[in-house]
Amino acid sequence: MMKTINLCQLVCVLVLFSAQGTFAQEQQSKQPMKTFVIEREIPNAGNLSEEELKGISQKSNEVLAQMGPGIQWMHSYVTDDKVYCVYRAKNKEAILEHAKKGGFPANAISEMATKIGPETGN
Repeated sequence: MMKTINLCQLVCVLVLFSAQGTFAQEQQSKQPMKTFVIEREIPNAGNLSEEELKGISQKSNEVLAQMGPGIQWMHSYVTDDKVYCVYRAKNKEAILEHAKKGGFPANAISEMATKIGPETGN
């Protein structure tokens, strides 16, 4: 009888630990997404053709699809020698992983603190 009680206690403890792990994973997946601005140094980026930009975008989308819902590309601004990308992600590590998997530079990654615009001055 004593072994049965100990076995039951052990099973209950294992079930509780398992439930806590599942709860922690669920909480982590519900983590709010943050907004990041990524600076990518790409010489002559402003001279890339529509086809080249399409290819870069397709590669980015392919990597994002593999990574799942923890990262989202919002849009990018292409300048002479840099591309500034706005992403939503759970953390900076996801941004770095995307850059590595896609073969993209990520020379600077900044988390957005707040957003302002002309209406902020009113």
